[in-house]
Amino acid sequence: MIGRRHRLAAGPLLVLAAVLVQSQPVAAQGSFLDGLFGRKEEPAPAPVEPAAPPAPVAPKKPAPQAAKPAKDPKDAKAVAGDKIVTPKLPAKAAEPAAKVAAVGAPLGQEADAAGVLAQANAYFNGITTLTGSFIQIGADGRRIGGKLTLAKPGRLRFDYDQPSPLEVVADGTSVAVKDRRLGTQDLYFISQTPLKFLLREKIDLARDLTVSDVSNDPGGVRISMEDRSTLGGTSKIQLFFDAEVKTLSQWRITDPQGYQTTVQLSNLQKGRSVEGTAFFINYGRSEDKAMEKQIRAQ
Repeated sequence: MIGRRHRLAAGPLLVLAAVLVQSQPVAAQGSFLDGLFGRKEEPAPAPVEPAAPPAPVAPKKPAPQAAKPAKDPKDAKAVAGDKIVTPKLPAKAAEPAAKVAAVGAPLGQEADAAGVLAQANAYFNGITTLTGSFIQIGADGRRIGGKLTLAKPGRLRFDYDQPSPLEVVADGTSVAVKDRRLGTQDLYFISQTPLKFLLREKIDLARDLTVSDVSNDPGGVRISMEDRSTLGGTSKIQLFFDAEVKTLSQWRITDPQGYQTTVQLSNLQKGRSVEGTAFFINYGRSEDKAMEKQIRAQ
C-alpha cells in the first residue's frame, strides 16, 4: 500500500519501527534511517501551564545615597563631585578572525582549511552521476551492504542487499523509504535529510552547512559539519576524503539524539550513465500508477 505523506505521522513510523525490530537483518536498517531522518521515538513535549500574574507591588522611593569616592581609573565610570566621569581607556587590539577548529592532527593554517573546503566543493560540484557500493555500520555495530546510485540534482537510491526488504529513493523532491516485503513507503522532504552535500547541483559546504573542523586523518582528510535543518534537530556530519580530496571514502552522521551511523564507500565511479526510472516514486496518482506498470514491463 502506497500512501502520500510529507509530514511525520506516529502510526506509520511506529509500524516501521516494529518491522525493524522483528528480525536482525531488517533491524540493522533502523540506524541508517535514523541517520537520514533523525530518531523517530521522540517524546512529545510536556504542556506548559501559564504562570499566574504577580500581585501588584507599590513602588518604593529610592533612599538618598552619599557620594561615593572615586574608583580606580580602570573602572568604566568614576565619580568626581556631583558629576559622573567616564575615563577613556586604551583601545583594545583587534582580535584575530576565528579559525576553523581542529582535532586530531589539525591543519596548520586557516588558509589550508579553506583550500581543503574548496577542493571538497569542487569534488561534489563535479559529480553528475555516481555509482558504487556501501557498507552501513549502525549505532549498534551491525553492518550491511548495498548499492548506491546518484544523479544530480536531487536523485539518489540506496538498494540494500538481501535479506533486507528496504530501499531508499530520492526523486529530486521527496525521499521515499520503501519496504518491498510489505509494499509500503514513507515520504519525507529532501530538505529534512542531512545528505544535501550529495544531492545539490552546486554546494558550498561553508555556506550551506556549519563547518566546525578540518583535520588530517591517517591516510586522508576529515571535514566536520553541522546541519541544523534536519528532522528532529541538528545532525553532525563528518566527511572523510583521501589525502588529495579527490575521493570520498565515507561519511558519518550523528543524529540529534547522539546515535551514530557510518557509511563506507567503495568502487565509486563518476559520470556513468544511469536509468532515470531508478529514481521513480509512485505517489498514488493515476499517471504514477501507469508509469510504474510501464517500468515493470520493461
